[in-house]
Amino acid sequence: MKNRSAKTRISTRALLVSAAFGAALLSGASTVSAETLTVWSGYPEMAPFYEHVAQGMKAAYPKLEVKVEAIALREHEKRVALGLTGGQDGTTVIELSGSTATRYLENDLLPEAPADISTFVKDPKNFDKFFSDTAGQGGKIYGVPLFRGQGALYYNTDMFKAAGLTAAPKTMEEYSTYAEKLTKRDASGKATVSGWSMRLSGGGQGIAEKFWINMHQYGGAILVPAGEGKWKPNFANEAGRKALKQYLTNIFTTKTVTPEMPADADAFERGQTAMFIRESWVIGDIAKKAPDLKYATAPLPKGSIALPTNLYVAGKGADAKVGWEFAKAANSPDNLVWLLQNVGWLPNRSGVDYSAVTSKQPAFAAFVDYPKGYEFFTLPSIGPIEEILTRVAAQLVAAFGDASLAGDDAKIDAFLKKASDEVNTILAREGLAAK
Repeated sequence: MKNRSAKTRISTRALLVSAAFGAALLSGASTVSAETLTVWSGYPEMAPFYEHVAQGMKAAYPKLEVKVEAIALREHEKRVALGLTGGQDGTTVIELSGSTATRYLENDLLPEAPADISTFVKDPKNFDKFFSDTAGQGGKIYGVPLFRGQGALYYNTDMFKAAGLTAAPKTMEEYSTYAEKLTKRDASGKATVSGWSMRLSGGGQGIAEKFWINMHQYGGAILVPAGEGKWKPNFANEAGRKALKQYLTNIFTTKTVTPEMPADADAFERGQTAMFIRESWVIGDIAKKAPDLKYATAPLPKGSIALPTNLYVAGKGADAKVGWEFAKAANSPDNLVWLLQNVGWLPNRSGVDYSAVTSKQPAFAAFVDYPKGYEFFTLPSIGPIEEILTRVAAQLVAAFGDASLAGDDAKIDAFLKKASDEVNTILAREGLAAK
């Protein structure tokens, strides 16, 4: 963010250089010739897509050599830190989430997109403002949106049929009533198949993200912008109470789920839960691990988290032009349909007909054919976001184990106030808290 202090920018740059030094020890630098375009990706499954895009550019650039280097995300992030802070040879197309790219934009380590690319990205016919905003900063465009992680409901249609349910829940209240109907129990009444697998344990950040998704349906958020680069928590309120109360009711009152029960995609694929909320990658996972599973997907009541990934170009002068042409070619309708069909990540571009894919795999429809007015949110591009999510998750795990909170609104409100105050303390320490 351009409104952060010079001290903060210098400090961030020092951290990036430090990270780059560490990465150099681990992996070494990659250099390219001026005639070679290199593509850096943090998702190995994306390599065939970029090679497909490169093949399609042969007619216009017959001598162009495109070198795709797709590695695990954490190593990719170290490599980017090394390449951008240590000086980059040649032209490199870099795949980064908008929140990760912010640190490089703050330190002027990624160039602004040329005018024609900026016009392409800003055109609302091509990208919803949500996606063009994540590719820019201060009104300028620095990247080209490509794909995103996004949540939707997965539900077991055989279990729905057995419970007399004919359609996906449309409100959060229905999520709870459906969960009661779908839960299977043993003779003692103990749940053996959860009606709704809620994230109650596991990786800390994931617990907070999943809680945020549910709370978003009620209108709350862990963080919201407060102007002038400041942020504030927005969950010590009615929306936060409704979201947490729903968790507690399912755990302690209706007992449709417990922290000890199998959860997430593995549980869904094994028939150990009837429904859960997850990203589109689960579709491919089910195809590999449980191809006979009868299931469907549905949009969430109000909207979803969306974590956009963009393509940025590191390079200078005329040599960088082909890098931007590659980023734009990756967004051609034909290539985006290929991406969805063959890789499974969700393209961000609007106005593309994905029916060739959704007709063959209807589960994708909930992700790309969402209702008009569907509201997305994403993680703020601020330094302490992971610390904030981890701290909120730690508080939530404690709540999920405290039966005294269930049905006691005053206690729930006090819990939310305490967690919100902790978030404000972190924001204040970083100079990011709203007054």
